[in-house]
Amino acid sequence: MMLKHCFISFLINFFWIYGGGSLPVQESLGPLSIEFQSFNLQSILHWHPGSASTPNNTVYFVQYKIYGQKKWTNKEECWGIYELSCDLTNETSDVQEPYYGRVKAASAGIHGDWSITKRFIPWWETKIGPVSISVIQNNKSIQLTLHAPDSPYKGKKGRNISIQDYYELVYRVFITNNSLDMKQKVYEGTNDKVEVDVMPGSNNCVVAEIYLPELDRSSMSTEICSFMAPEK
Repeated sequence: MMLKHCFISFLINFFWIYGGGSLPVQESLGPLSIEFQSFNLQSILHWHPGSASTPNNTVYFVQYKIYGQKKWTNKEECWGIYELSCDLTNETSDVQEPYYGRVKAASAGIHGDWSITKRFIPWWETKIGPVSISVIQNNKSIQLTLHAPDSPYKGKKGRNISIQDYYELVYRVFITNNSLDMKQKVYEGTNDKVEVDVMPGSNNCVVAEIYLPELDRSSMSTEICSFMAPEK
């Protein structure tokens, strides 16, 4: 009788710990908020534990596929990991294809159900980082060379391919002057070399961004300040 009582207590405690007190074990293990996060076409799958009571020794398994494929492919580097993210940049290199990712968790020999992402198209959903600016200052103007960020993918010579190889880029350049509370667009176009006049005798800031007309979306902006043209 004592043995039976101990066994029942063990079962109650086991399902309380691994089931979150109320949820079935498999359901409590299922990863939550699974989604791709992409920056300059570097695409990483993120997720959260299934519940607050998910054990610390929980491991995760990741698979992916292109939309329309029947078979899922294991991501070997993310098979039985403790981390809550997995880099799928190389697996999503055909950036205009739609992809799915899925994750399942296991703990103490119990496997949860697969949790699946929404359809993900890297080209459409990635966020483009800020443009970098090289500056040469002349007497009354500054010459700007605008550099689009690189993608994580490499070309035949081993160099990273620029984002401009994947998108039609339009550069926008503004001049701001805090003392005059002024912001003026001085250039918009595809040329990455721009000459801008600066206001004599005052501090000027240059703000540049990339606009993607195909997506009707802009990158984060870059600001460089303290350009002063001499007094006339």
